[in-house]
Amino acid sequence: MQCSMSKPKTAIEPIRSENYPEWYQQVVKAADLAESSPVRGCMVIKPWGYAIWENIQRDLDRRFKETGHRNAYFPLFIPKSFLEKEAEHVDGFAKECAVVTHHRLEDDGEGGLKPAGELDEPLIVRPTSETIIGAMFSKWVESYRDLPLLINQWANVVRWELRTRLFLRTAEFLWQEGHTVHASEEEAREETMKMLEVYARFAEDVMAMPVMTGHKSAGERFPGAVDTVCIEAMMQDRKALQAGTSHFLGQTFSKAQDIMFIDEQGERRHAWTTSWGVSTRLVGGLIMTHADDDGLVLPPALAPAHVVLLPITMKAKDPKAVLAHCQKIADELRQRTFMGRAIEVEIDDRDIRGGDKVWGWIKKGIPVRVEVGERDMEAGTVFVGRRDRGHKDKASLPRDEFIAGLPEVLSEIQAGLLAKAKAFRDEHTKVIDDEESFRAFFTPPAHKEGTPTPIHGGFALTHWNGSEEVEQRINDELGVTIRCIPLEDLGDGPGTCPFSGEPSPQRVVWSKSY
Repeated sequence: MQCSMSKPKTAIEPIRSENYPEWYQQVVKAADLAESSPVRGCMVIKPWGYAIWENIQRDLDRRFKETGHRNAYFPLFIPKSFLEKEAEHVDGFAKECAVVTHHRLEDDGEGGLKPAGELDEPLIVRPTSETIIGAMFSKWVESYRDLPLLINQWANVVRWELRTRLFLRTAEFLWQEGHTVHASEEEAREETMKMLEVYARFAEDVMAMPVMTGHKSAGERFPGAVDTVCIEAMMQDRKALQAGTSHFLGQTFSKAQDIMFIDEQGERRHAWTTSWGVSTRLVGGLIMTHADDDGLVLPPALAPAHVVLLPITMKAKDPKAVLAHCQKIADELRQRTFMGRAIEVEIDDRDIRGGDKVWGWIKKGIPVRVEVGERDMEAGTVFVGRRDRGHKDKASLPRDEFIAGLPEVLSEIQAGLLAKAKAFRDEHTKVIDDEESFRAFFTPPAHKEGTPTPIHGGFALTHWNGSEEVEQRINDELGVTIRCIPLEDLGDGPGTCPFSGEPSPQRVVWSKSY
């Protein structure tokens, strides 16, 4: 007689191993983060999702200001002629641009509306702001005394994507873009690397998302940049996510936009510029780094709330007393801090089943859940569950001990999520020295036609001769790109490119990606 073990019940279906793309969409839905809008390719970010973005903004904004940057805002619309001044830049974004050609609507005589009032010059809806900001910088910069000019903008941008996925790739998304002007190449390069380090520290210390840092190959470089450096993270389907970029623009845009200054010797020179940015794509990265088959898992540093109190009042003799007791616990918790932020508490007093409450908060990823009933109140205890542990793993703790120890528990959860993500990345990062093994690494296992592609691959650390032709061939044949050329050699120095047999200065990181 054969017996089969049934699959464990999970809150999210399908699970990651069955259909990763659909699992991702279901996590976003279950956690109530965002949904598609009536406008094709655009999303509505719901309060829980937007609160995560606000926490990302708050932390990064502090870091930017600590490094001397100030916020400003520039127009959403960019004259077409501005983009035409920098040929490589416009070529890189031309297929994604939304274009405004008219400035009003008129009755079409058939009960509808038609565009009217054609513009003298078409306006591009901001895909990025180098050109419009450069035009303003050319007015603001006159002398070396005006430099460095360090500006950041929090804004939305539009890139007309055909295949969209919530947070990861949408026609409109939110981001920040830093733009700076410097008197020398050395200063601009230092700024480029400084902001890369800001992003890397944020990703690891706040998002608990380990990243590799490095240069982009010429084929992956930002349009118009002399050098692009990036942070790359591995998601749980082993694909890479480009989580942030910093660009040394040289004098490309200063010459196109006439950003010039008089130096200390009285000579008029073109300035050196940089730009750098991250977007709401980070929320997608957060999901794919930490979420599990029961829903979202949030690092406490970015969670909209750190703890939820769940009053058990259904059979209580005095429900109001239980609620008042929970309020007092919340007040005491809010006096404590975690990573410089007051501990934020939710009290869920909705009139629904207790089990539905618990599972709702598990799916939303809140770090700590606390159930409090009449017996707990009388005993001076609370019943505690953690999101980084199984949903059945709960413990009764003395009330005061729990309150005093919560910051340490949150620190433990934060560190544990980073350690787990690092271990996953390390497990699926392979040193590969021959083309056959490389191809095998990135070839999916056999599966039925019409079913999702099984999770496979990871990061391959493989030598490369620097040839764009080799890079393009591998991309065309396997869908694999060079994610970065690491800032530091990966340990064994020069070698041989397995695709060409030619010398290679160092290993690079190859992966499939978002």
